[in-house]
Amino acid sequence: METVLTGSQFVRWRTAIFAIFLVSGLSIATWASRVPAIKATLGIDNVQIGGVLLVGGLASILGLSVSSVIVARFGARRGMLTLMLVFAAGLAVIGLGTDIAGSVPLVVLGLVMWGFGNGALDVMMNVEGAAIEAESGRTLLPLFHAFFSAGTVVGAGLGVLLISLGSNVFVHLAIVAAVIAVVACVSIANVPDRAQAGDPAAEEPAGWKARLGVALSAWREPRTYALGVVMLGMAFAEGGANDWLALGVVEGHGAPQEMGALGLTVFSVSMTVVRVFGGPLVDRFGRVAVLRVLSVAAVAGVLLFILAPTTPLVFVGAALWGVGASLGFPLGMSAAGDDPARAAARVSAAATIGYVAFLAGPPLLGVISEQIGLLNTLYILVVLVAASGFASAAARPLPGATVGSGQH
Repeated sequence: METVLTGSQFVRWRTAIFAIFLVSGLSIATWASRVPAIKATLGIDNVQIGGVLLVGGLASILGLSVSSVIVARFGARRGMLTLMLVFAAGLAVIGLGTDIAGSVPLVVLGLVMWGFGNGALDVMMNVEGAAIEAESGRTLLPLFHAFFSAGTVVGAGLGVLLISLGSNVFVHLAIVAAVIAVVACVSIANVPDRAQAGDPAAEEPAGWKARLGVALSAWREPRTYALGVVMLGMAFAEGGANDWLALGVVEGHGAPQEMGALGLTVFSVSMTVVRVFGGPLVDRFGRVAVLRVLSVAAVAGVLLFILAPTTPLVFVGAALWGVGASLGFPLGMSAAGDDPARAAARVSAAATIGYVAFLAGPPLLGVISEQIGLLNTLYILVVLVAASGFASAAARPLPGATVGSGQH
């Protein structure tokens, strides 16, 4: 039987999930800010650090893929708490391996814990966000993702501060790990048991193997793959910008290095602003219409970025690129969660497709760029984003869904 929430319980639940999105972003930026120090302290080369990064990415994909199984077996609340503690511990182990033990294998172990925990948590927190949308009748996942982006900003800023104060990797990562552990315990205490999240205590008696069958059923549904196309194109656009936009400004357009950093900042700010204010737009015009308009904006932005004859126009292209890529991923997650009973399975499947693109796409673009040049390689993004726009009809709300149809 579904838990009936009071207004205050709903607000605490929503705030808890905002906090979980925030610390997920915090953990990612924390790791990224210390990669140079980890590399230097351990005395490893670029090939070795690339291998370490690959292991972390593979662990994240594994976590995404098995998240629905974890929910089926243990429920959302217990799963989220455990996974947050796992990736917090993973950060601490990375610090131990770097500064205390001087051990690359220990750092890799910590990165596996961090990557797996974050990947699996990503699905669960999006399932919770979709459930909160259904409870409120409003589109909120873009705002949840804006909190994730804010967490990366906080993490990067904290990294700058602690590095400037001379903090080593262990102290830095241990502080953040402790913060995440505290947030995990406080947040989960405010997340209700709900049958729709797969919490066994809240649903009619059923074996976990039956719930596992439901968890895996999403991979047999054509809509899952159509949503995967929507998310794949936008994930390529976002991941490609994060790794290659700054270099495209500098090497492709001959601008100084600070202009490359500024171009990436323009992209990131544009994306975050639309995520903050995108929910009301979706509630007014509907998921499908918004996704189509944004895919046009992203195509126009990437084309302008490639072809712009002046630096100011390059920045306009970067801004349109960020606007266009902003909502594809969260709205894909929202659409996958339309049916609460199958939300965990469908979000897990669609997210796996999108995140494989997000993680594997940028390195693939780098390989291709060696053959045809970086700016020419970005035409691949144009094609993939256009495909995302054509597939956006898959995001139309399912019958009975209360979010994403527009006209609110």
